[in-house]
Amino acid sequence: MSEVKFSKEHEWITLEGDVATIGITKHATEMLGDIVFAELPEKGSSVEKDGTAGVVESTKAASDVYTPVSGEVVDTNQSIVDDPAKINEDPEGGAWFFKLKIKDTSELDTLMNKEEYDKFAKETSS
Repeated sequence: MSEVKFSKEHEWITLEGDVATIGITKHATEMLGDIVFAELPEKGSSVEKDGTAGVVESTKAASDVYTPVSGEVVDTNQSIVDDPAKINEDPEGGAWFFKLKIKDTSELDTLMNKEEYDKFAKETSS
């Protein structure tokens, strides 16, 4: 498994070959509360870096899910649509949202590592 990178919109991304797996962070789920709905992009659709790729709704709020890199959606995690509570249970593991075939790997250079993200999340939540 490759290094995990993070966006300022609280998404995480890992890369295996040229396929990225993307989900929302534990910090995001803590801010949202109990997630009750998830909408994912369609397989085969193209998404642009920082563009909206899905939606999550919780008992507190609705929030867009952004994509930290551009690419084509090659897979989605239907299990979190069927049971959105899984997102709260394992946000940075089994509750991934979608997988992309990355168009430009240099876009990963704009993302934060775990240490940088933890600092960012702490600063923005206080």
